[in-house]
Amino acid sequence: MNRLYEIPLVFNLPVLVPSWIIQDLVIIILGIMTVIFIIKKEEHPISILLEIVCFIFLYAGIYENLAMVMGWYGFGRSIVMIFNVPITVPLIEILFVYAGIRFGQSLKIPTWTIPILVGMFGVMADLTLDPLALSQVAVTAEGRIGRWSWYIGNNDVNIFGAPVYNYVGWLLLCGYSSAVILLGRYWHKESGYKTIVGYIYPPLALLAGLIVMVSPLSAFLLWIGPFFSKGGWTEYIMFVLGFLFFIGITIYWRGKMIRKLSIQNDYIILVIFGIFYLSNIIFSIIGKQWSILLFSLLFIAVNMSIFLWGFTRKNIELK
Repeated sequence: MNRLYEIPLVFNLPVLVPSWIIQDLVIIILGIMTVIFIIKKEEHPISILLEIVCFIFLYAGIYENLAMVMGWYGFGRSIVMIFNVPITVPLIEILFVYAGIRFGQSLKIPTWTIPILVGMFGVMADLTLDPLALSQVAVTAEGRIGRWSWYIGNNDVNIFGAPVYNYVGWLLLCGYSSAVILLGRYWHKESGYKTIVGYIYPPLALLAGLIVMVSPLSAFLLWIGPFFSKGGWTEYIMFVLGFLFFIGITIYWRGKMIRKLSIQNDYIILVIFGIFYLSNIIFSIIGKQWSILLFSLLFIAVNMSIFLWGFTRKNIELK
């Protein structure tokens, strides 16, 4: 008998770690809830849904894959991937951006400060996400793999294994996209909300944001490049500057509102950040990552306190 037919067929399927899948499902559920909210509550839902799609596939999805090609970091497998990046990575980023813009536009602050505010919400969220994700290492048939992995030098400045510039990078990633989205929405408004403008501004805006994201401006804002190299103390300077701008915006705001936030009309802000943070707390406890949990609770408290403050303000001051 021909021995060829006795050779078993072996399929090298990627290993999926259950706890990672659960965390990704939480983000996917948040995405579905946000889509439903947008359809029900937004005046121009199609253009905003296009913002989400273009952010995922034309902005963050491309950037995250480029960063992997550059050898900066890598991701474990998930149920849905955009090449080498779990779709939940750009998805949670755009959910932060959407909720942050909605919150920022209710505050009596200059429009140009909204991208900084949104970016810092992203930074605080990532300060709870990356330390946890980096600690979630699994031993599988494929070997020892991490949910997320950063490839940095032993002497590079870092926080829980992620370079300091990574956290500032969330300020840029969320801030740039917020800026171009706000510009696109302004164009849409000035056009009298023409349908064609609503269709074309999201891809144009997010592609423009991608160009800025990979430009020399980002290196300057991350570690003061080209004057300094990444991995050094200048990353701490930019990290602190980001928080100083954030504090300045909060002081300028002082609770003054353009419109009153309500649970009925704005619950998605609390849902996105609240469930995301709760998930991180739960998995930090399950993994017994006590130092990460204590570190995260500080930023969770600051971020959620600001949201709750906004929802409880009574003194509405119209423009």
